Amino acid sequence: MTKKNKKTKKMNKNTIILIVAACVIIVAVVGCFFLLKKAPKSPNISNDSSQQFDIKDEKKLKIVDLNSKSRNRAVMINNIKTVWGYQSGIQDAYIVYEIIAEGGITRLMAIYKDANPERIGTIRSTRAYYLDYALENDAILLHIGGSPEALSDIRTLGINDLDGDGTFRDKSLGLATEHTAFSSMARMNEKIVARKFRDTANKDLLLNYSVDEIDLSTKEGAIPANNVAISFSTSKDTSFVYDAEAKNYKRFQSNKAHTDYVTKKQYTVKNIITYQVSNSTYDYKGRQTLNNIGTGSGYFISNGYAVPITWEKKSRNDQTVYKYLNGEEIVVNDGNTHIEIQPKNRSININ
Repeated sequence: MTKKNKKTKKMNKNTIILIVAACVIIVAVVGCFFLLKKAPKSPNISNDSSQQFDIKDEKKLKIVDLNSKSRNRAVMINNIKTVWGYQSGIQDAYIVYEIIAEGGITRLMAIYKDANPERIGTIRSTRAYYLDYALENDAILLHIGGSPEALSDIRTLGINDLDGDGTFRDKSLGLATEHTAFSSMARMNEKIVARKFRDTANKDLLLNYSVDEIDLSTKEGAIPANNVAISFSTSKDTSFVYDAEAKNYKRFQSNKAHTDYVTKKQYTVKNIITYQVSNSTYDYKGRQTLNNIGTGSGYFISNGYAVPITWEKKSRNDQTVYKYLNGEEIVVNDGNTHIEIQPKNRSININ
């Protein structure tokens, strides 16, 4: 074979190799094109809220803001029969304590958190055992005077209190002067700032709350609770009637609707905790002692049912712990709670 023929044969071989390589490349490119065309597109993520995936709003409690660090405010509320119909701002409290006082009457202590009622009252003096409940809620206390024991304990226990500061008298009501004191949250806050009281909470909330409705009918010992009647003395009882449509309880005092002076609406309650403690009279004015440190039993009532519970308060400063009979701490429904601390051996009817 001549040199020319050898060169031609070598060129033909190289040409074939190039043609084959080119074909392979073309096939690969075309294949990739079709694969990419058929592949699903990735979602276009941007900061435009209209292009974001739908996310359901997280459920939040209505009664309290769990993220709030603000300190509670406690107000001593007059509850003598003379002022029924003149009381104001109780519905804005997320916890209300009712406890026996002298002469068979009761007084209320309303606990507020991040609420802004424009009228609260009428405001009266405090007693030593009410301080235990201001303490367990780490609350700044508004009152006007108090028993000698209470005033001494306020100093000894280091309770931040507003003794009459930020109150005003509404003499237009035609009531005796001692029944005419009111305040507002704005007035209280102004005095709290002026007095340089700590305004950041140093305790957790007293109660555990559920954003979803709790069905107490499934709990151990549950009984229907459409009507609840709690006797404090021969002259004072408090009762609650369940409103199945609204899923709350209407509050009555001695069978009379308990109403707000400003709104004219009857007070309503979502949760009721009630239990009994022993009490006794210790002075000529009829002031009471209350054996509220220790343990006992009672009821948690909500959404038309009552379940037996236990309570324990280890000291004046410690929070009362409420548990179901199985030992689990109770969880209350999203709403306000009235804590009715009843004298021992008084009647309570639940049906």
